[in-house]
Amino acid sequence: MKNKNILVTGAAGFIGSHLTRKLVNLGANVSIITKYNSLIDNARLSDIWEKLNVIEADIRDIDSLEQIKKLKPEIIYHLAAYNHVGHSFTHVSQCFDVNAKGTANLMEACKGCSKFIYTSTSEIYGYQEKVPFKEDFNPRPISPYSITKYSGELYARMRYHQDKYPVIVLRPFNNFGPYQSEKAIIPEIIINCLLGNEIKSTEGKQTREFNFVENIIDGFILAAEKEGVVGKIINLGSGQDISIKNLILKIYKLTNSNSKLSIGSLEYRPTEIWKMFCENKKAKEILGWEPKISFEEGLKKTVEWYKNYIELYYNKEKGLPRLSKLQISFN
Repeated sequence: MKNKNILVTGAAGFIGSHLTRKLVNLGANVSIITKYNSLIDNARLSDIWEKLNVIEADIRDIDSLEQIKKLKPEIIYHLAAYNHVGHSFTHVSQCFDVNAKGTANLMEACKGCSKFIYTSTSEIYGYQEKVPFKEDFNPRPISPYSITKYSGELYARMRYHQDKYPVIVLRPFNNFGPYQSEKAIIPEIIINCLLGNEIKSTEGKQTREFNFVENIIDGFILAAEKEGVVGKIINLGSGQDISIKNLILKIYKLTNSNSKLSIGSLEYRPTEIWKMFCENKKAKEILGWEPKISFEEGLKKTVEWYKNYIELYYNKEKGLPRLSKLQISFN
């Protein structure tokens, strides 16, 4: 990846920021698209901000993407998306604009690249009668988020078949790790356990697989480096699931929490998917990829990170609360 000209969309997001940092460390020339050229709006990239070429643009606005044509990146990592499953039901138009139309706009601006890596999602599988989920399963998405992500994937695949656009589709399964939003289940549980808040959940019989983000980033890097990957659809995941109840109990133990556990206090979602994990045979065979960091080790690393996060962001004498106090004193 050294000296490669690479463009990352969604670089300030959870996965995108980890990928961007890894690319910089590998010596790539990294450009990112962000709606605002401001470190305040891209806090996850604070340690590498000065090493990035920041392009202020919005993938929904094709005119703003004219800047990319001049840049001529070799490799595109497309991670920008409206990505909250639950909230997507009240933001349907935004989902379509970003995830479907935005993908088409970006591909138009990036003609001539050597690889366009489209970040799909495990959510496109939806209801399936069998597990593990395989790439040749018929997708049955069940949310505006998953429908629009699949729409973007279909458009990218159409361009590959129509005019040999060098598309690679990655379908990462659930991720976790440092700097993930508190809206995601693992950081939500960790933070509540560390703060001593009550932990409310369903009975937790449904299972999911969770992948430490560094493992997934390794897969993204290999997708750009390996030959014979263009045109492929590849699941990225460990293929090992855990029940939500056992996940809660693991985190509870790791955090030495004294929170009240109210497992079974919430109702299951009407659209609950009971088992969700992938077959990763293609990732192993095509990319030579498999997870290096175990789930248990990744969870320990993540818990330690959130301990520091709470100390920095919840302590009124440190971090952002301190900056807020300074702002108040200026007014």
